[in-house]
Amino acid sequence: MVEKQEEKRVGFFQRTKRSIKMSFNEFKKVHWPTKKELFTYTGVVLAAVAAVAVMIWIVDSAIGALFGLIL
Repeated sequence: MVEKQEEKRVGFFQRTKRSIKMSFNEFKKVHWPTKKELFTYTGVVLAAVAAVAVMIWIVDSAIGALFGLIL
């Protein structure tokens, strides 16, 4: 309870400054990929998106053909 009252006394700019400082500290902990890793990950994502798009296209075409036969 004492900590909560103390928290209310801290001004807006002090809280903002502390928040920004904590954000920059978190950025230091982030594993930033190298250029090679970035291209590899991007290629994997693009290949996965293409594969899913092809699967959706195949299923959509099959369902469209099935409805074409029914109607």
